Amino acid sequence: MIIVVGGGAAGMVAAWRSALKGHRVTLLEANQKLGVKLRISGGGKCNITHDGPVEAVLAAFSREQARFLKASFHRFTNADVLDLLHREGVETQVRDNGRVFPLDRPGSAAAVVAAFEALVRKAGVQVSTGTRVMGLEGRAPRMEALRLQDGTLLRADAFILATGGASYPETGTWGEVAGWLKKLGVPTLPWTPALAPIPLKAPHPSWEGVAFRDGTLRLLEGEGGRRIGAFPGDILFTKNGISGPGALELSSRVEAARLKGRAWLAYDFTGLSAAEADAGLRREQIENPHLSARNWLQRWVPERVAESLWGAERLGDLRLKALPKNVRSRLVDWVTAFPLGLPGAVPLERGEVAAGGVARSAVDPHTMRVHSWENLLVCGELLDVDGPVGGYNLQAAFSTGFVAGESA
Repeated sequence: MIIVVGGGAAGMVAAWRSALKGHRVTLLEANQKLGVKLRISGGGKCNITHDGPVEAVLAAFSREQARFLKASFHRFTNADVLDLLHREGVETQVRDNGRVFPLDRPGSAAAVVAAFEALVRKAGVQVSTGTRVMGLEGRAPRMEALRLQDGTLLRADAFILATGGASYPETGTWGEVAGWLKKLGVPTLPWTPALAPIPLKAPHPSWEGVAFRDGTLRLLEGEGGRRIGAFPGDILFTKNGISGPGALELSSRVEAARLKGRAWLAYDFTGLSAAEADAGLRREQIENPHLSARNWLQRWVPERVAESLWGAERLGDLRLKALPKNVRSRLVDWVTAFPLGLPGAVPLERGEVAAGGVARSAVDPHTMRVHSWENLLVCGELLDVDGPVGGYNLQAAFSTGFVAGESA
């Protein structure tokens, strides 16, 4: 018998695949229903995977992560995932950015969960919801049993752990299993936030809902310091800081820099150096001298933000022809390195995924079996794998879950 712990994306695929191989499989889920985190992914729309050849999808991950994921991504590809869902009646669409979603209709994420749950049950998996595991019993090379909340010990021939990371604890993913594995001698890394909103030390609640678009969020080594990270993408102001693709993608690096005491955030609207932007503005002064400086700024900076800055600086109705050098310099700074300031602590619990967990070096990427253990496998977000926004992390969960289920 095989026990799979965790009824999310990786766990459902692992249980389904293992049952199709002829094993008797039990799937344990702490929540009252399967796929709780999957149901809320993408704001309830569920970015299932990313389109394109397998190698292109792998290229979105770091080199080390891509090397680890290569075998599983080729064993269960993005096309395989979609074929499976299509056969269960889930229609999908590919957006211009390559992200694959179910057709946009009410309950689209729930339809994805229902499809995987149907596959699991049709394969003969025994599903036990509302069942929380509280401990692991065993010593290498054999896992012996799982200890449940009521003290019951569940024994099996093999165990697949697909319990997720430490983000969104309200969905039941607390990250505690990594700690249990560490006590058993399995190498693990501490959980850190990834794909999370970034709080700002000096937030702008009046700008809530304003987006900075088509530029690059930059992480600097202190105000005016060298660039230590960047991501081209939109950001969205929240009451406490920033969110949006740019913020999410850079969040883990921002937190690492913040902990070292050397993080400063700025947004570049132009893609130009300060000297290039200044030269362009000086040309504009000659070619269009009567243009309002405020209107020039609004070419780059959203109106609500531009008006706020202009009012705070008391710059009035300056025209480009009468622009003082110090104001010209300020305008250039605003469009090439708009100061967002010091970040606050990035919240682990608000990340779409969490970095850390079971070290990749501890796991055979061809089987998902933990080294030195005969009957212990891990998959999904419990592994130290964190890809970018765009369906990549769900594909990693599906692929590693498939390989774990096939190998158990």
